[in-house]
Order: sequence, then C-alpha cells, then structure tokens
Amino acid sequence: MSVFDRFRLDGETSIVTGGNRGIGRAIADALAEAGSNVVIANRDAESGETAAEEIAADHDVEAIAVRTDVTSETDVEAMVEATMDAFGGVDVLVNNAGIVHHAKVEDKPVAEFAETIDVNLTGAYRCSKYAGEVMKAGDGGVIINVSSMSAFVANYPQHQVDYQASKGGLEAFKNQLASEWAEYGIRVNNINPGYVFTDNIVHGEETIETWRSEMLVEEFARPEDIAPLAVYLASEASWYVTGESIVIDGGYTVR
Repeated sequence: MSVFDRFRLDGETSIVTGGNRGIGRAIADALAEAGSNVVIANRDAESGETAAEEIAADHDVEAIAVRTDVTSETDVEAMVEATMDAFGGVDVLVNNAGIVHHAKVEDKPVAEFAETIDVNLTGAYRCSKYAGEVMKAGDGGVIINVSSMSAFVANYPQHQVDYQASKGGLEAFKNQLASEWAEYGIRVNNINPGYVFTDNIVHGEETIETWRSEMLVEEFARPEDIAPLAVYLASEASWYVTGESIVIDGGYTVR
C-alpha cells in the first residue's frame, strides 16, 4: 500500500456537525475527496442540503443532510439513526459545531455562558455518545473534535471566557473518551486551530492586526488549510494516534 493510499476513506461514512460552512464544510469536502460518504448535520436545513448536494456532485460520493441541533438529544439520536438508515454505519464523527459570544465576564449573562458550553462541549458529548454506540457495536471508528488553540491560551483583546472554557473542556473530554473507548477500537483526537477566516471573525482591523502580530506566519489560515489534518486523523495513516491534540495556529502559541 502506498503512502497516499493509507489516507483513502473509500466506502466509509463520516458525520460532520456544522458541516454546511466554514471549517466544517472544508473538512466535509476533504473527507469526501478521500472517498468517504458524508452526512452534513447542522441546524439550517437549506444550507445543509445545498452543501450535501455540492459535495456529492464534486466528489462522486453519497452525501445527505440531516437537520440537527446538537443541543437536542432527540435531534442527535435521529441524526445517527438517519445515518444508519442511509449508510449502515458510522466510521468517522467530526464534532465541529460551535458558537462564540464576546462579552466581558461582568457583562456576560450566565445563560449565555451555559449556551456556549451546551453547544461546544455538551453537544460534542451528545454526538459522541450516540455515534459511539454504533462504532462500539461495529469495528470501531474515529472521533475528531474541532477544539481551538484557545484551550491552551488566553485570547486577547477579545472577551470570551465561555468559549475558552468550552474548548478547555474538550481537551479533558478527549483524553477520557480516548481512554475509555480504546478497547472498542475507537480513536479520539482534537484539532486545535488558531485564527481562521470564517464567519466567526467579526472583529475590526485593529484587533485582527493585534492577532497577526503574535503569529510567526503572517497570514491567517483558510478553512481548507485545516481540513487535511482531519483526513489524516480519520484515516488508517494515523492508526497509532489517539488522545492527542494538534495545534494549527501559524505559530501563535509559540510565543
């Protein structure tokens, strides 16, 4: 088997939450290009359907969209059931769905903090729980959490303590899940991007220049710069990698 063949995902099935746009969409495209069938699980049905149709046409794989709110256990159960009905199994789960709020601690409502945790952290738990049941009953699988460099550093000048807490939680979650599910052949790893130009970048040029000044690479990443790592972690090429967090941040955390 050649090196490149070890990255192939032909015939496998991957669920990508928040796969309709941004990093999630780039990951879904990359997994499909490697041969995986894809399930787009996101809250907006129309954009999910569009993404699935485009992915299927572009990469000659099967792709479906399942409207899913990761804060709803009922939705998550239904998403996994729909995946089983369509493809008969789940090989890869990418927990990418996430939100971010910006407000100082003293101004941040407790409900806002709780919402961020519910989407970014508990949402990953819900999806892992139900997709993991399928993986455990089968031949194992791969869970990839899209975390953040924010799990390891304080971001500034923005104020987002709930986001930091949710991403820090994903690190402990990953460690424990990898440990508990290793016996079932399930690998669990995190991707930790730095600043990537997505819809979540809502700050002005001054703030962006502050971030850029701390990086070793002069430009921000694009979503498609994160996606190849997801293919590696999903594939047989990374069979010896589990319980790890890989930072892609242009050298931001070096300093």
